[in-house]
Order: sequence, then C-alpha cells, then structure tokens
Amino acid sequence: MKFHIIVCLKSVILSMSDKPIDRSPDSCELNPFDRPALETALRMKEKYGGIVTALSMGPENCMFALYEAMAMGVDQGVLVCDSAFAGADTLATSTTLAAAIKKLAPFDLVLFGTRTADSDTGQVGPQTAVLLDLQLVTGVQSIENHGSVIRVERSMDSFREKYEIFLPAALTIHPNSIQARDVGLIGIEVAFEDKEVKKWNLLDLGLSSDRVGEAGSSTRVNSVSRVDKERKCEILTGTNEDQIEELIRRLADSGLIG
Repeated sequence: MKFHIIVCLKSVILSMSDKPIDRSPDSCELNPFDRPALETALRMKEKYGGIVTALSMGPENCMFALYEAMAMGVDQGVLVCDSAFAGADTLATSTTLAAAIKKLAPFDLVLFGTRTADSDTGQVGPQTAVLLDLQLVTGVQSIENHGSVIRVERSMDSFREKYEIFLPAALTIHPNSIQARDVGLIGIEVAFEDKEVKKWNLLDLGLSSDRVGEAGSSTRVNSVSRVDKERKCEILTGTNEDQIEELIRRLADSGLIG
C-alpha cells in the first residue's frame, strides 16, 4: 500500500473590510503557513514514494488553492463544500475536516500549517488530530520515515526535542522549516488538464447539519478589521553612557522596567 499523506490547506483573506467576507481567487490566497506543510509532503513523496492529497474546506471559488497545490505536485485535491459549512469556527471546521480525512482513509500522515494568516488561532490542526485520535507533534522542523514510525524534531523554548511516533499521526509544520517551491508552467498545465478536484458535501461526509458551520460553532466572529500600528523611530545622541542612561530612563518611565 502506498504511503499516503494528507495536507490540509486554507484559502485566507488578503484584505479585510466591513463588508461580508467573500472568499474568491481575487480576494484570497493559499495560506502562507500551509506552504511549508505542502512542501514537506511533496519532498517526502519524492524521497519515500506514495501519494499526496490536498484537502480544503470552503466555497467552490476557493478551488484555486487546490489547483495550485496540484500544480506543485500534489496527486489529488478534495474540496469539502456546502452552504451548511458557512460560518464555521475552529471546532466546526475541525469536525468537518476530520470527517473528510476519515473518508480518505487509509492514510499515514496528516499535515497542517501551524496557523493561518487571517484568524491566526493555530487550533484546527490540534483539534482535528484529537477528533481523529491521532498522535500529534506541533512545530515540526524535520521528519524521517522509518516504515511504521517516523522520527521528528522540533525546537521549543530553546530546547531541541526529538520524537518517535507510530503511524498514522498528525503534525503541524514550523513555518521556517522549509522553503516551498515555485509553481511552474508545466505543473499548471498538468493540474488543469490532467487532474480534477473532488467535491464533497454534507451528505458525502455523513455529518448532521447541527455539528458543522454556524450551527455547530460555539464561538462567533462579530467583526474582522485590520489593525494599523503607528511607529516612530528616535535616534539617541551623546556618548554611549548618555544613550544607555537615557534608554533606561525612558523604559522606567514607561513602566517596562522597575
């Protein structure tokens, strides 16, 4: 049986406004924090063989993210798409993704980005792993496949941690672990001419409408807006001792040091 890796992807909003969110190719892009997970899957496929499936939840016009993934080398794309999924928080999203991943079984690895560039919660990967009862390591920076187990490494709080995990398992991939490849013209041609995205709805996943979308969400997003921070730079003058004393005075006056 071929080694099967599932990568979960999201289309994220490029810019925020007071209007209702409209996810489309013009307003969205593939989540940049998912790209390292995607590249990790593709390199594992090149090194160990197997297949890679890209999975995403969203409206039909977000299918571009899956075609981009297939242009990079992913074997198949799956979009879970239904009006019942609209308004989902992280728990409802994880419930939907977990059902789709079960439908894609058998699989060996499920990969996620550490977070998304729009909501920035970092919750979907861990929640989905819990719902699937999979072992999980977050912020992974390297992976070695040893048949029925993988060895992974991550750095956390100035410590280097190494784990050996039995498969199947789930990982979130550190954003600085690997540089994602560019999409080539040949890859784009292959993706659009030789591959297609499967679309699954609520009935396909065997879920009830009260567990997904807004109905299955315990939290609500009241509004989304961009926060603009104003910063200014001041150059301290004088001798090194004068600059140090002035810096300490300002930090003390602002309450940053005692």
